[in-house]
Amino acid sequence: MKRAMLCLTFSLLIASSSQVRADDIAPQARQNFASIDALDVEHHWPAGVHVHWELGEPDGKPESGIGKHTHCSAFVAAAAKRLGIYILRPPEHKQILLANAQFDWLAGEGASHGWRPLRDAAEAQAQANRGLFVVAAYKNRRDDKPGHIAIVRPGMKSPAALASEGPDITQAGGRNYRSTTLVHGFAGHPAAWRDHEVRFYAHAPELAR
Repeated sequence: MKRAMLCLTFSLLIASSSQVRADDIAPQARQNFASIDALDVEHHWPAGVHVHWELGEPDGKPESGIGKHTHCSAFVAAAAKRLGIYILRPPEHKQILLANAQFDWLAGEGASHGWRPLRDAAEAQAQANRGLFVVAAYKNRRDDKPGHIAIVRPGMKSPAALASEGPDITQAGGRNYRSTTLVHGFAGHPAAWRDHEVRFYAHAPELAR
């Protein structure tokens, strides 16, 4: 029943898109980001230490594996949960290489949890503006290397700006940003944007019910 209602909410939001100009930012979108920004990503989910995935606070546990550990996927999972949305997260998957796993999950099992793929950056921006929770995801070509995932912010970019730098995003990573361009946020993965390997997905928040 819950999934059916979420799918109906998603369909209604998409169906109403003809009534919303591309440069509008709906009240639901502002409500989403009031909640997401309250997580204060720039001061939580710090790189290089193990954190509680949902709170973004260092928990004193040792990191396993090599490399500089970042927490893009844990932050996205925490933000999604705040809006009543499930995306693959601990304990169903460990934090290590979670972004790659989320990419695969969104393309497969995600549909049964209310996630829908979007065509491109322009549609991602439009749906974020209309109040959907939209993520940009990239899977590393090497299974033992991390991918990246971020949340698309509402905004009023021109088509040219969207094509050149993508929508603005909120992310945790090597550096955490409340707001930056997708190109800048994904700079650690040059092939992601250059080779059109970023995928966008949307989900209607529980708050929209």
